[in-house]
Amino acid sequence: QWQLVESGGGLVPPGGSLRLSCVGSLSLFNIYVMGWYRQAPGKQRELVATIKDEDRPNYGDSVKGRFIISRSNAKKTVYPQMNNLEPDDTAVYYCNAAFMGANYWGQGIQVTVTS
Repeated sequence: QWQLVESGGGLVPPGGSLRLSCVGSLSLFNIYVMGWYRQAPGKQRELVATIKDEDRPNYGDSVKGRFIISRSNAKKTVYPQMNNLEPDDTAVYYCNAAFMGANYWGQGIQVTVTS
């Protein structure tokens, strides 16, 4: 069974940085568009960032200029580097793998930005 396992979440003060990781057990990892989404309490799940090729990342409007997504196909891992975090970034973050209509999700990991 394919799995996506997130790590790296936790508590961080406003203005701080955090890097999440998502390791996939997917075969042919490199063919998937890898991404991160997040869901805050009472809100809909929203896009954080996706990446297929290193030179074409896609970011949600709320994180542009602050977050950087990257991937290592050799390690089957995708990383969002999250900088200048704000309280509104508090959410459960989900890793996603998508290809040709198939979607796989991680279990989610909590990120809390608080002083």
